[in-house]
Amino acid sequence: MELKDKVVVVTGAASGIGRAMAVKFAQAGAKAVVCADRDLAGAEETAKMCGGRAIRTDVSNEADIQALIETTEAEVGPIDLFCSNAGIGVGGGAEAANDDWQRIWDINVMAHVWAARHLVPRMAARGGGYLVNTASAAGLLSQIGSAPYAVTKHAAVGLAEWLAITHGDEGIKVSVLCPQAVRTAMTADNPDGVASIDGMMEPETVADAVVRAIGAEEFLILPHPEVLQYMRNKTDDYGRWIGGMRKLNRRFRG
Repeated sequence: MELKDKVVVVTGAASGIGRAMAVKFAQAGAKAVVCADRDLAGAEETAKMCGGRAIRTDVSNEADIQALIETTEAEVGPIDLFCSNAGIGVGGGAEAANDDWQRIWDINVMAHVWAARHLVPRMAARGGGYLVNTASAAGLLSQIGSAPYAVTKHAAVGLAEWLAITHGDEGIKVSVLCPQAVRTAMTADNPDGVASIDGMMEPETVADAVVRAIGAEEFLILPHPEVLQYMRNKTDDYGRWIGGMRKLNRRFRG
């Protein structure tokens, strides 16, 4: 899809990957970029950077996502590209609190579900559209130290696959973004964590990869090319891959 003259929505746009994508989309000629975030001041700053519009949106609330879509389509124009980018991290394993599991599930998974629920029928009715869902390399591999993050990012990848399969014939294009460590607020407290084993990437570099993938209409966006080989290792010998991940766990979890 060409970004020129398109109406784009980005959630989690107040900082990090979301802000970088919003700016890159504007630079690529988007007609309008709507910057959505729970942090309205941050979203407004991003909107200034890209000549867009800010809308306060809590993606853990379906009504907020529905309102974001309806407001954009009524006041800006039909949405051509929706980037469901907002996400959070929660540490721990099965013992993590139920409230933490529910919150990360709502933000990392259900936000994508709700966006698709309220937008795919509109896009299909007018002949197509594009969804970019931000997941993580953890959704293809795993996440040392965080079961909630690994599980929800796997679910996000699974949903993106299902949407692409089910709605592709209706003109709905889908991409899923799966980076490793990116220099954002999420990694600020742990810059040397396991996700940065192949280096810490700048948000602008990730955004460049997203723009290229949208232009080529590629499903899987891997800003860190090493992830592809890790996926191949996993599918080639699952048992051996698990063994390797246990070694990684011992290294980073002590």
